[in-house]
Amino acid sequence: MTVLIAGAGIGGLTTALMLHERGVKAMVVEQAHEVREVGVGINTLPHSIAELAKLGLLERLDEVGLRTRELRYLTRIGQEVWREPRGLHAGHEYPQFSIHRGRLQKVLFDAVVERMGPEAVLTGLRLSGFIQDEAGVTAHFVNTVDGLSSRTIRGEVLICADGIHSVGRRRFYPDEGVPSWAGVVMWRGAAEWPVWEDGETMAIAGGLGAKLVLYPIAPAKDGRQLMNWVVNVRIADASVSPPPPESWSKQASLAKVLPYARRFHVPGMDLEALVRASGPIFEYPMADRDPLPRWTHGRVTLLGDAAHPMYPVGSNGAAQAILDARCLADEMAAAEHPREALYRYEQDRLPKTAEVVRTNRIGGPERVIDEVEKLSPRRFENVDDVLGYEDRKAIVKGYAKMAGFATKQDA
Repeated sequence: MTVLIAGAGIGGLTTALMLHERGVKAMVVEQAHEVREVGVGINTLPHSIAELAKLGLLERLDEVGLRTRELRYLTRIGQEVWREPRGLHAGHEYPQFSIHRGRLQKVLFDAVVERMGPEAVLTGLRLSGFIQDEAGVTAHFVNTVDGLSSRTIRGEVLICADGIHSVGRRRFYPDEGVPSWAGVVMWRGAAEWPVWEDGETMAIAGGLGAKLVLYPIAPAKDGRQLMNWVVNVRIADASVSPPPPESWSKQASLAKVLPYARRFHVPGMDLEALVRASGPIFEYPMADRDPLPRWTHGRVTLLGDAAHPMYPVGSNGAAQAILDARCLADEMAAAEHPREALYRYEQDRLPKTAEVVRTNRIGGPERVIDEVEKLSPRRFENVDDVLGYEDRKAIVKGYAKMAGFATKQDA
């Protein structure tokens, strides 16, 4: 059996490695001319790192990322709402990683090439369509380099891991339209910066309409490390304004971002100086799509952002794609027929990820900040007087349980 995977992102590459581990042949086809280290920072949760560790990648992750020790939720002006240990420090069997998205992708890509051979990844080819029959899928790809030539590849199964604008998703749901957008734009950047706090802490300040995310994404060296930041601000009325184009490479000017960055305060961090010191600043709309009734149609299914694009809250985007990959590979190895495997994969993963999508829309665990800011829009003396500990815990730990990464103490 050969499984075709459209998309060499985190989900697609992890799926290829998972299938290879289980003796199932896979081929990854990527529209970019080459797999490059694009993007900025992401967090990957312990239950997904567990799957990468089983693939023997933990040592490589330690080389390019860092193990997150603590998470703090703050109001926009820097007052603490919640703090908790993360990963191993919270009692998980595996760490949480703060890591550059492109470096994580490169770790996965290098592992695919080493274990499956360079011919396992084809680049410069964009999925344009496919035809199914009783024995398999014939997928058609257009050359993205010259825009003229094309290629046809045959496999028993096609996995569309080609992102929020997935060709497979559009084929099955042609009337879905543009992604859902609440008017929030994200600006992302990173800079080499003096170690903040213990060098392993992340902070999130402000609610869903105006939020700052701050965390290091590389091990410290000579007292400095790569510090990642994200500023999310609602700047438009989504009912009348369509979302701007999505691209990992769209850049924004410093003058555009600074007025929004100045709205936030994090103790011990000169945010304006950090933003000024950053290299390219990338702009990206915060968008998702409604959960689907089905992912699988015959021998074709969806995975990762193609299946369940979600708001980037709760550190769950990459994690859920990795969990998709594990589940799909397990089912492919166990089932007597590929269509049975894809059906069982969908039955397991669709309802779980749909709940994450819906919960992320209202802020996920970070909703605890919104609730505090609504009750006390200005400075408070004691957060317990604004929203009690058990109420705050119910929001944060309830999300962890729903998303599948609660510790035994939290469950």
